[in-house]
Amino acid sequence: MPLAHAGYRVIALDQRGYNLSDKPANIADYRLEILAKDVITLLDQLGVKQAHIAGHDFGASVAWLLISAYPERFRSAVILNVPHPRILQRKLKTSKEQKKKSWYMFFFQLPLLPELWFRRNHFRGGLNMLLRSSRGGTFNQQDIDNYRQAWSQPGALRSMIHWYRAAIRFGLPKRTNAEWRVSVPTLILWGQDDVFLLPEMASESLEFCTNGRSVVLPGVSHWIQHEEPERVSKELIAHFERH
Repeated sequence: MPLAHAGYRVIALDQRGYNLSDKPANIADYRLEILAKDVITLLDQLGVKQAHIAGHDFGASVAWLLISAYPERFRSAVILNVPHPRILQRKLKTSKEQKKKSWYMFFFQLPLLPELWFRRNHFRGGLNMLLRSSRGGTFNQQDIDNYRQAWSQPGALRSMIHWYRAAIRFGLPKRTNAEWRVSVPTLILWGQDDVFLLPEMASESLEFCTNGRSVVLPGVSHWIQHEEPERVSKELIAHFERH
């Protein structure tokens, strides 16, 4: 792993609900503030007072809250293909195009049906979302087998979808715009061909950063770290080394 080879201690966690991690049954257990607290608790348990953080997709949403609510715990942050939560919240209210792109978030609010759709035909629904939204050849057969194995863990599908249910049902933690501001040095990496999120939200997210910049990669999808692993690793290391 490039980060480890560069001398960093790397902590890669399965967040609650995923793969082998605990899978609470209640939707309320997947509120963003609880997910963020999981990371702080882990750092405490490992004796890590301050860390660099990188997150993608929902992991990036958790990272946004962490660097705004616990700035003293993070030296820098790299966010991959997810806007600042306030920006996404605003876009969902004002942009028909973003609402259309986020159709699955609303579909996942239904009881039971999303799990059945995702699982049917050996996870065909989930794999179609993954493969159709990525550049051809990004995920090989071993990757697909690994996803199937993770999704097959008892309670995993329900818990994964609970992340979306909690996001809509409970919304963002009650914080003012000032409290949502980020002082931690932040780099936003964004694949321009993301089919789920509008690319302009990368630069718009800088409204909430006092020390932030964005880098957009043309021809790259939502799965930026899979499609451009060397570029992403170089950007992470360079950003971390500056801070």
